[in-house]
Amino acid sequence: MKSNRHTPPKLSVIVHDVRSILNVGAIFRTADAAGVGMIWLTGYTPGPDTHPDKLAKTALGAQSCVSWGRVRRVGDLLRKLKRNGMTIIALEQTKKSIDYRAFNPPPAGGPMALIVGNEVKGIGIKAMSHNLIDAWIEIPMRGEKESLNVAVALGIALYELTRRWN
Repeated sequence: MKSNRHTPPKLSVIVHDVRSILNVGAIFRTADAAGVGMIWLTGYTPGPDTHPDKLAKTALGAQSCVSWGRVRRVGDLLRKLKRNGMTIIALEQTKKSIDYRAFNPPPAGGPMALIVGNEVKGIGIKAMSHNLIDAWIEIPMRGEKESLNVAVALGIALYELTRRWN
C-alpha cells in the first residue's frame, strides 16, 4: 500500500479495475477539484506509479495534489475502510441502486468513500459480492446509451454528494 497521507481523509475515491490511464488521470483531476483526500487504486487500475507520463496528460498535476494508495485486492481495502468507520458508496447500475440525488450522505461530514469500476464491466461481481458496501447509487440515463464515461460519472456523483454532505 502506497500513500503519502498520514491521517485518514474524510472523502476517498476507490478506482477499481479501470483500464484507461487517461480515465485515471481525469479522475485524479476531478478528485482534486472536488476536495477528495485520498484515491485508492485497486485491482489492475494503472496509476502514477505505472504510467506517469500518460497520466500527466489528463491529470495535469493533480497526481501531486491528491494522496493516493494502491491495494491489489479491493475486498481487503473495503474491510479496512469499514473498520475505520467509513461509509462506502458504489456508483453502479444494479437492481438495488438508487438515484444518486436521493442518497443521503453520512451525517456531519462523516467519512465516506465512493467506488467506481471498469469502463465496460463496472465494479464487477467480486467487488460487489462483499457485504461492505453501504449504498448503491446510479445516475439516471435519459438517452440511448446505458452509461457515462467513468471519470464523468464520478465527477457528477462527487459534486452532488459533497454538496449535500458538507
